[in-house]
Amino acid sequence: MIRGARAPPLRVARLFWPSRRLCGDDSRTGVEAPSTGQQDDGCILEREGEAGLDPSTVTPEVLLRMPPPPPLPGRPESGDYDAENLSSGSGSRRRPREELRLADRILKVLLQDGPGFSARKALDEMNLKVTNELVRQVMFKFVVSVDSVNRERYPRLAYKFFVWAGQQDGYRHNTSMYNLVMKVFAECGEVKAMWRLLEEMTEIGLPVSARTFHILICTCGQAGLRRRLVERFIKSSSFNYRPFKSSFNAILHTLLTIKQYSLIEWVHQKMVTEGHTPDVLTYNVVMRAKYLLGKLDQFHRLLDEMGKNGLTPDLHTYNLLLHVLGKGDKPLAALNLLNYMSDVGCVPSVLHFTNLIDGLSRAGNLEACRYFFDEMVKKGCEPDAVCYTVMITGYVAAAEFEEAQKLFDDMLVRGKLPNVYTYNSMIRGLCIVGEFDKACSMLKDMDLHGCTPNFSVYSTLVCRLRNAGKDSEANHVIKYMTKKGQYLHLLSRFGGYRRC
Repeated sequence: MIRGARAPPLRVARLFWPSRRLCGDDSRTGVEAPSTGQQDDGCILEREGEAGLDPSTVTPEVLLRMPPPPPLPGRPESGDYDAENLSSGSGSRRRPREELRLADRILKVLLQDGPGFSARKALDEMNLKVTNELVRQVMFKFVVSVDSVNRERYPRLAYKFFVWAGQQDGYRHNTSMYNLVMKVFAECGEVKAMWRLLEEMTEIGLPVSARTFHILICTCGQAGLRRRLVERFIKSSSFNYRPFKSSFNAILHTLLTIKQYSLIEWVHQKMVTEGHTPDVLTYNVVMRAKYLLGKLDQFHRLLDEMGKNGLTPDLHTYNLLLHVLGKGDKPLAALNLLNYMSDVGCVPSVLHFTNLIDGLSRAGNLEACRYFFDEMVKKGCEPDAVCYTVMITGYVAAAEFEEAQKLFDDMLVRGKLPNVYTYNSMIRGLCIVGEFDKACSMLKDMDLHGCTPNFSVYSTLVCRLRNAGKDSEANHVIKYMTKKGQYLHLLSRFGGYRRC
């Protein structure tokens, strides 16, 4: 079909010049909206409401395929960017297990605080050696255990421990520790307290990090408040934006992870207006935002501009372009780009093939999907579980379950463990072809293979069974879920079901 096509050995900028041919304008909407399965971010998202990948259970880095840049040469990796990093602190010689045991004891003491019991006095009597790791473990326990019962009490207890720890000899809070307390406040909805912590950091001269910005921006419900926060961080002399090269890049990357695409446009415009020069990361983020907003003319203008400015695309740029070409059903152009990547020493990985195949699958071109899948294997690029899942999902969506089953079997033969999304697609496919017994059996096989079903799996099976008039079997699936103690808070979504 498209075998043997080659791209001429041109400069990258010239390759990008006719970029308006990359895809059509049929997806243009110009509207930012929550993901419904129709709008994607260049990777694998939901095909329809009942089945597919649930973005809430996958880390933004996995979905976006654009992880934070590595530490700058000669600089150690900072823990400030990821405040939930639970690796041992450099100042602690205690074993991690001991830190965990101490954190448990501290939390139990704090929970007893009240009339007749002073948690502060009890902490003093424990004669603890306070370290960053110990504080991190305690705050992490607060974060992961917040619920509707304790969300009003936890912020006070967490801050009480935070203040007590900061007063101990030989210890001083750093930015990462402030971020952790801020995270506890965020989980409990204490927005004003978060801003007070930010002011406190400024007063004592502590730098704020990209993680600080991320935690704060996620709590800003109004667009105007978000813009004010962005402006504050841009102007802040204490903004430690490392490992990013500029404060603008740190902000843009954070906005991308929380899907604030319209705000990315505003920040980019402000960056250009103030005379700052975009780099490859800047273009990658802004082009992705333009694509997701359906502004394809602006997407292509940025692509042209990137080439004219002499910037060389990186793996993430190619990843986005391949998905755009795939979704635009342009397999020949995609093959040309893959060949060009190899020519310039940027060897395509399984990630590039997977995103291309996902785009082509969404365009309904399963023949091209199979071609690129086979080519990937021929080139010695081993498909992983995600790649198999994309292919399987495509065949299921096209009602070609036999092909999906062959791929699933091949996946097992090659030793690739199916993930929850693979099983979800297979269960949906089995239901489509009327193999409900096998679908129910596969649900139990998931547990046997150590793969815990998510709610989408249960919902897929229950909805399909009910649509086929098999209410009794559907209730058995719900009972199986409740017996395992899973997703009890979501039982109301199964209308008409009553627990005995």
